[in-house]
Amino acid sequence: MKNKQILGALALDLKRVAIAYFRGSNGMAERFLTEALKRKSELDDKNLKPYLVNFLNMIESLKKEKRGRAADSALLYSTIFQNASASL
Repeated sequence: MKNKQILGALALDLKRVAIAYFRGSNGMAERFLTEALKRKSELDDKNLKPYLVNFLNMIESLKKEKRGRAADSALLYSTIFQNASASL
C-alpha cells in the first residue's frame, strides 16, 4: 500500500516537472525534480517489478538532458508510474 501512494506522488511530481519545463520555468522544474528524487528514495524497490526499477533509475538522468527532452521524458515516466500505482 505504501508503494502505491509513493508512486502516485512520484507521478504527480514528474508531471509537474514536465509542465514546468514546457512553460520555461526551469527553477520550478528543478524543485519538483528534487521532490521526485526524494520520493524515489522512499520506495521499497524489492516489491516493484523490474521494469519499474529500470524507469526509477532513469529519473536521475533528467538532470543531464536538455529541457525539451527532459520534459518529454518526465511526462512519459509520470504516465508509467501513474499506471503502475493504479495496478498495485
